[in-house]
Amino acid sequence: MLKLSLDALLTVDTIARRGSFSAAAKDLFRVPSTISYTVSKLEEDLGVQLFQRFGPRVVLTPAGEELLKEGRYLLKAAGDLERRVRRVASGWETEFAIGIDSMLCATGLVADLEEFYKVADQTRVRIAKEELSGTWEALLDRRVDLLIGAAGEGPSGGGYTAEPIGTVAFVFVVAPHHPLAGIDRPLGKAELSEHRAVSVSDSARVLQARTVGLLFGQDTLAVPDMQTKYHLQLAGLGFGFLPEVWVQEDIRRGALVEKKVEEPRSAETLHLAWRTGEEGAALRWWIQRLREFGPLERMLVQR
Repeated sequence: MLKLSLDALLTVDTIARRGSFSAAAKDLFRVPSTISYTVSKLEEDLGVQLFQRFGPRVVLTPAGEELLKEGRYLLKAAGDLERRVRRVASGWETEFAIGIDSMLCATGLVADLEEFYKVADQTRVRIAKEELSGTWEALLDRRVDLLIGAAGEGPSGGGYTAEPIGTVAFVFVVAPHHPLAGIDRPLGKAELSEHRAVSVSDSARVLQARTVGLLFGQDTLAVPDMQTKYHLQLAGLGFGFLPEVWVQEDIRRGALVEKKVEEPRSAETLHLAWRTGEEGAALRWWIQRLREFGPLERMLVQR
């Protein structure tokens, strides 16, 4: 009789990603005691220790790492099988995940979601935010089914279809009380290296992480998304490039100061992307909808 179950593997995977039993319990909508029991029972059945405990924090043992390395393939295969079976039965995905770049606002999809639920109210929609290369990785790793606003060129190797949906221009800004605000010439590496940059962290787990506009050895305040970057630059805690559409009003009223730099950031092309060969009705609906009603203008809003 098998001592492994998909539920136990999912529990181990979630703990490993989140770093603690309590955080995994929140993700899985369970109480921590249930998570602890699942792990203890699996360790007892297998006769190995899967986690080392350091107070509330836990890390995988070598045996746990080996289990999860192979176990993730089983979880992925089981999820793919479940989706295929249900799709064959109804034509509509039971769950549809949309990944958006952190500079976009999901509330711009309200009208689209209202229309979607009129034709597919049995499909659960999940929206996730990713940053930089993490958007493409989420698609290729099947964490999301459709990308809206994936920045730059996709990774080599294919497996996806991408269509440009527009470009975003960026401007270099600082708060009016920031030391760089008083320099009246284009800023070069010498001036920038003396001050802190605010940078969005790439959410990629496997793909090469991407950085934008940072100097080697630069003092950097790393943040999880573009909205946080905007607010911290507004507070004067650092410098950096922000979407021009976000800061036009701030510049006009003097809350931010636009500065010329010797190495400006080029406009970024954003894409709509999905995995090649996918044929679910929800995916087809969303592609058609977003082609007809371009999402960029209504999602590229600072809220």
